[in-house]
Amino acid sequence: MTDAAASAPGSAPGSADDAAASFEPHRRFLVGLAYRMLGSVAEAEDVAQDAFLRWNATDRARVAEPRAFLARTASRLCLDRMKAASTRREHYVGTWLPEPLVDPLVEPAANAAIGVSGPGASHATAAPDALALAEDVSVALLVTLERLSPLERAAFLLHDVFDMDYRDVAEVLDRSEAACRQLAARGRDHVRDQRPRYEATPAAVTRLAGAFHTAMFRGDLAGLARLLAEDAVLYSDGGGKRNAALNPIYGRDKILRFIAGLADKGWLPDPMRAEPARINGLPGFVITTAEGRETLALEVSGEAIVAIYGVRNPDKLGHLGAR
Repeated sequence: MTDAAASAPGSAPGSADDAAASFEPHRRFLVGLAYRMLGSVAEAEDVAQDAFLRWNATDRARVAEPRAFLARTASRLCLDRMKAASTRREHYVGTWLPEPLVDPLVEPAANAAIGVSGPGASHATAAPDALALAEDVSVALLVTLERLSPLERAAFLLHDVFDMDYRDVAEVLDRSEAACRQLAARGRDHVRDQRPRYEATPAAVTRLAGAFHTAMFRGDLAGLARLLAEDAVLYSDGGGKRNAALNPIYGRDKILRFIAGLADKGWLPDPMRAEPARINGLPGFVITTAEGRETLALEVSGEAIVAIYGVRNPDKLGHLGAR
């Protein structure tokens, strides 16, 4: 097998239709890989399209393992974008959160494209090449990955999530296998440290989300206090384009004071405009305000809400479409 032909435009035998037919079975896998690396729906789709263009320009007859070839191609494209993104992140205003994946308020294909199943979907019908478990694109995981170096993130995802062997990971990252093992191990340690301390039952998640809706949007601080863990964290991403807390707010008491301030200013949304949804596999809401739309996701551990993730940056919400 050779990948050299990937850089030789016009060398591919057959038609563009042939290239598309052989590429499409892998598109979902590639978008899922790119979304986990980049945290952006639009960029993930762009990476998949760029990978297709390279596939179309490749002598495909010389590629023994198309999936591995395309994974390497998409990973390298992601690494290029991640290096550029690192510079942009340095100048990002406030807390960075990934673009939210909302179900069922987006077209079903949008979540299916990255391997996320909705509340009524069966994991048994999910494609085996893309992890369908919603926790694999949870906000907490993507935020944790964002704290890793691009190489740590890529090594962890390629090996631990997408089951690529270290030999291929080393080829993608242009590092030795030993170095890739260390990179993946560091990424794995960070992810393990951020896992919820206690599993939450579906009944607890449903109950807490409903109670949060009632308390939050009515400004019931006593009700919220009963739902939040003492060390809960609130993250709010406005990107400098909409009002948001510039830094994470740590601790139940500080979160309650922040929400009280919103209530005093009349900034709490109308509860009738907060639609329940699953956001990156977490319970949450899509909220419509005079400024536009935003999302709020809740992370539950045991019997308490341990994190709140709010995305208000309009640049990250355009893919939700109009209601």
